Amino acid sequence: MEDFDKIYAEYYSEVYKFVLTLCQNPTLAEEITQESFFKALKSIDSFNGNCKLSTWLCKIARNTFYSYTKKHNRQVDYPLDAILSDENIEEQFADKEIAYAIHKVLHKLNEPYKEVFWLRIFGELSFAQIGALFEKTESWARVTYYRAKIMIKEELQ
Repeated sequence: MEDFDKIYAEYYSEVYKFVLTLCQNPTLAEEITQESFFKALKSIDSFNGNCKLSTWLCKIARNTFYSYTKKHNRQVDYPLDAILSDENIEEQFADKEIAYAIHKVLHKLNEPYKEVFWLRIFGELSFAQIGALFEKTESWARVTYYRAKIMIKEELQ
């Protein structure tokens, strides 16, 4: 139990920030983070070490968040006030009309493009972290992100 207390202390902030990027609600993020650590504690024996512990915890948190949204029939609404940090797209978010258009296109994207784009831009995760969350390679995450970006640009033209 002491070992798990150390894990909790070390990774709580990282998992909380990850969940906060998904739900944009500090209270809900805290609740989901707590639930995620509870689930991790119950299944710590199943952690086989083939990925980083933080990646495993974020996977649990992501699944907990999706379960929550499904259970409560909530649609995840990505906030427009978050600023994109990639090439010309961030400049386009300054204009509210263009921001709304990008927002609409982002909601139309199929998975995994929508989530990969979201995690990279809004969640500020590295391609390696995104790949690990999906149990794919870093290259897969890069290609998926690039394709999502192309889809968004094509829809905006």
